[in-house]
Amino acid sequence: MPRKATPQKIEGASGAPLRPRAEGDPLVARFLADAGSERNDSPNTLLGYARDLGQFAEFTWGSASEPPYPWRKVVRDDARAFMVGLSQSDAAPTTVRRKLSALRSFYAFLVREGELPDSPLAMLRGPKRRRELPDVLSVSEVETLLETARAAARRAEAERTPADASIERAYLAWRDWALLEFLYGTGARIAEAAGLSQGAVDLRAGTALLFGKGRKERLAPLGRAAAEALRGLRERSVALFGKAAAARTAPVFLNRRAGRATTRLIERVFDAAMVSAGLPADRFSPHALRHSFATHLLDAGADLRAVQELLGHASLSTTQIYTHVSIERIRAVYRQAFPRA
Repeated sequence: MPRKATPQKIEGASGAPLRPRAEGDPLVARFLADAGSERNDSPNTLLGYARDLGQFAEFTWGSASEPPYPWRKVVRDDARAFMVGLSQSDAAPTTVRRKLSALRSFYAFLVREGELPDSPLAMLRGPKRRRELPDVLSVSEVETLLETARAAARRAEAERTPADASIERAYLAWRDWALLEFLYGTGARIAEAAGLSQGAVDLRAGTALLFGKGRKERLAPLGRAAAEALRGLRERSVALFGKAAAARTAPVFLNRRAGRATTRLIERVFDAAMVSAGLPADRFSPHALRHSFATHLLDAGADLRAVQELLGHASLSTTQIYTHVSIERIRAVYRQAFPRA
């Protein structure tokens, strides 16, 4: 058996996290197929499982090992060593817990399929979860971000000519504005925005059908600004890419080549918009717009269960983190404004 990798194997030579996959392993392939068909897990979740299992395999049996891996020989100490290796490479407790959860799910599947009598990870506990408050943009910061993007879209539209490059420039500026309005106006995850198709958007009713984690559906209301931006985006998509861009199955947010915008593209759009608005791009990710959406609703007196429905959270306890954000904001205002605070 290959020598067990040291904790440093969690990172590559450049310091970047390793992202190996294990789809080529027959047991992993069966597990992923089952998770996709029976549990209806999303493609992103399946990809995460494959990466986490591949990373465990590389850590346990060495980088030169290849599938099929000896999963039946794994014992609790192997998983514990993997967790220690992750912790020593400065992985966050939430990351360690997620990877342990992937291993548990995999071994629960093997037990269910009769491949093993019991799971070697059944009683293994992950690190304690640190309760961290999400990063939230203030209302004024969100307004600055959206108005800057809107102004850029209007400016590009005013400068549009019949030239192809000018039409593309106007489309991209409008897309970026519409994307930001949509993320904040619905509280959507970036994967939900990337997966959005024209048929899921009802501009008359002012709603969008989103497919969240586990492919769960929810109907999200569109605010006036988001509806305006999406209506204009649809027109400009047709102008640049033709009538096919308005088909029900066509993506709402397109890249330059008329393909579906990826989550990585959305991240780049957000970062560039933050810089243009003079806001600290290094402190926030696009997910901050979802956090801000929820926090601003609660700040304005929205019901917690209504916010849960809007976010698509399965559990109310997940939504409750935003009540802590609101309380912290109130405390900050109190400390700054009250003379005897």
